Amino acid sequence: MREIYLYNTLTRRKERLEPREPGKICMYVCGVTPYSPCHLGHARCYLAYDMIRRYLEYCGYEVFHVQNFTDVDDKIIAQAREEGVAVADLAARMIAEYFRDMDALGVKRAHRYPRVTAHIPDIIEVVQALVEKEYAYVVEGDVYLEVRKIPDYGKLSGQTLDELRAGASERVEVDERKRDPLDFALWKAAKPDEPQWESPWGPGRPGWHIECSVMSLKYLGPGFDIHGGGPDLIFPHHENEIAQSEAYTGKSFVRYWLHNGLLNVRGEKMSKSLRNYFTVQAALERYEPDVVRLYLLSKHYRSSLDFELRERDGEVEMPQLEEAARALERVQLTLQQVERAVACPPVVADDPPQLKDLQFRLTATEERFHAALSDDFNSAAAIGSLFSLVGELNRMLNASDFRPTDGVQAALSAGRDMLLELGGVLGLFQQSRQEPTLGEDLSAELLKVLISVRQQARERRDWATADAIRDRLATLGVVLEDRPEGTTWRRTKKAAKNEKNS
Repeated sequence: MREIYLYNTLTRRKERLEPREPGKICMYVCGVTPYSPCHLGHARCYLAYDMIRRYLEYCGYEVFHVQNFTDVDDKIIAQAREEGVAVADLAARMIAEYFRDMDALGVKRAHRYPRVTAHIPDIIEVVQALVEKEYAYVVEGDVYLEVRKIPDYGKLSGQTLDELRAGASERVEVDERKRDPLDFALWKAAKPDEPQWESPWGPGRPGWHIECSVMSLKYLGPGFDIHGGGPDLIFPHHENEIAQSEAYTGKSFVRYWLHNGLLNVRGEKMSKSLRNYFTVQAALERYEPDVVRLYLLSKHYRSSLDFELRERDGEVEMPQLEEAARALERVQLTLQQVERAVACPPVVADDPPQLKDLQFRLTATEERFHAALSDDFNSAAAIGSLFSLVGELNRMLNASDFRPTDGVQAALSAGRDMLLELGGVLGLFQQSRQEPTLGEDLSAELLKVLISVRQQARERRDWATADAIRDRLATLGVVLEDRPEGTTWRRTKKAAKNEKNS
């Protein structure tokens, strides 16, 4: 099995992946609080862990993936109250929208999606055990974990208790009843008109941090392999998960902590609270899922990614998605040209000198691709290796002396298959092999007729008619390209826009 190295936030260094059980990976990723639609910042997170899971599975690991839904929370309660709906109904609606968005982006579904409200007895059991072990104390129906009883509290964020207290004003809940400002709620006493459950300390609901500990331990057990989430969760959420989990089990909680970079807008995290977000659904109304996926995987998963929104003539522009769309279009066009080149009868001739370059590139691409992803899942470098292969395929196809010999067709087929296979590891290019289709106003069959009529006009040297057909199709967003093996066509974004507006 291939050696994989990953950066562990806990140790602050790259480490060789050595799972708890050989050949198997248990992975927990913090899920959404479902109170409003997902934005591209959420997509950045879940695409990152989807890419990691896909590569692990490609390398032969059996991955068991768990991701929670925080379906009771202050934000959900406030939003439900504003909309005049039940908390459970709002959460169910937003969870359905989450699946719609992530399914559209090709994010593989986790094997389990536990919800807080379905695990209240489990949570109460763990909180009760922490009280009995004297790691937690009760104050008027609230239960707090006492952090000064956790000797290594702060080990994930790399800070001492004093440093954490000094910077805790914005990240921890203020309550004068707590023994230490850093103590955090395991259970919250009920408030009027809020969801609540009976407990040994009176009616109430779980605190934020306890849910992930309880659900990850329930489905994965202590010492599981990978825990993922955004860097904004390192403190207090993940720090508190470690404290309460290890106090409860007396064992190490997680082997490798992974944290993806944020999606930023003008230097600030894309978030609902800052109102600087752009929803996944809005992006998918304008771009193919592959475009969004390509952009969000275009940098190393641990690096921050800048997203720019511009307004021009009342229209919102997204330059990075436009760039990704152009890059994807190059891949699609290359794959279509390869399909046509390998489908035509082979030419009996000597292989061109470019063939050796292409064969060398095939080997180099596979090596570079695996080297990138084996080194802390570097999707940016892996994508770069695939686009280098696209460039090599284009050099072969566009050579002035191009001849589709048996050797050339075999190499082009191998390049196409490699591009689709390795692209599939990243969830990319899976629709690119299909021939483009047009809307109802101009079917693909009608387009073939027009190309045939134009070809007949060219053969009788009626250039005016041939050019008129080409120019008219161009206004509809269809570009014709005359090549030695025949006329090919491709659809531009203008054609897609015409279809959407028709």
